[in-house]
Amino acid sequence: NEDGKPPMAIGVDLRGESYGLLIDQIGEVLKLADDGREENPVNLDPRMAKLAGGVHRLDGQLMVVLDVDRVLEIVPDLLAA
Repeated sequence: NEDGKPPMAIGVDLRGESYGLLIDQIGEVLKLADDGREENPVNLDPRMAKLAGGVHRLDGQLMVVLDVDRVLEIVPDLLAA
């Protein structure tokens, strides 16, 4: 972490298993309506598309929604490689 602050941890459960995700920093926290979420655009980087659960359009910017379940399902594959 560049600013010397300790990382924060967020607890997540997936199919009865508990995980801790370390986060360097949190920017603005937004509460967004589910009906504002769109499918991944076809031009989204394929590496990002594997982990994205859709996108929200915010003030001319595209915010990619991280699908934590997909991230955690990839972890065992990475450990086995």
